[in-house]
Amino acid sequence: MVKAIVAPSMLSSDFANLASEAQRMLNCGADWLHMDIMDGHFVPNLTLGAPVIESLRKHTKAYLDCHLMVTNPLDYVEPLGKAGASGFTFHVEASRDNWQELVQRIKSKGMKPGVSLKPGTPIEEVYPLLDGENSVELVLVMTVEPGFGGQKFMPEMMDKVRTLRKKYPSLDIEVDGGLGPSTIEAASSAGANCVVAGSSVFGAPDPAQVISLMRNSVEEAQKRS
Repeated sequence: MVKAIVAPSMLSSDFANLASEAQRMLNCGADWLHMDIMDGHFVPNLTLGAPVIESLRKHTKAYLDCHLMVTNPLDYVEPLGKAGASGFTFHVEASRDNWQELVQRIKSKGMKPGVSLKPGTPIEEVYPLLDGENSVELVLVMTVEPGFGGQKFMPEMMDKVRTLRKKYPSLDIEVDGGLGPSTIEAASSAGANCVVAGSSVFGAPDPAQVISLMRNSVEEAQKRS
């Protein structure tokens, strides 16, 4: 059985107090901290990069789950490895030609390689990255268009999660976008075990309760399957 993991999206945190916000999430029961890295090209928004990861790493031993929404992910492997990133999830749309080299480099820097896909990308595009010798260890199914927080969950993306879970029973399958108490059931019953949640956690009166609810939902779904 794959582990239930809840990863609050630090994109929804108070950036001026990143270290204390990270600690607050861990105190509330977060397993990972999800870091959205955007370059303003692959997606229109621009967020944090390696210097911020490096600064945060000085204040926490937490697993820093980095999601790279960038045009050239290869350029980020070295700096993020040095900065102390734990996971490096790149987009299949940005790495169709060089994913093998990319996965190899990520692993050589001691990071866990993952691949993400946009809502419009068919799930079949990630199969080569899972079936080869040099495979990724996580698939992130975007349940909104990447680039901005606070969007509405797209339930039709759960077909991708179901297909993946059936084909790869022991894979870490992550979902990101619009996840919260009202949508977690759809994601967990489809087979997602890693849940990224931003505004639903940071905007909640009791973030610990929301994190706990989401973890329980994943664990209960696993018992049923």
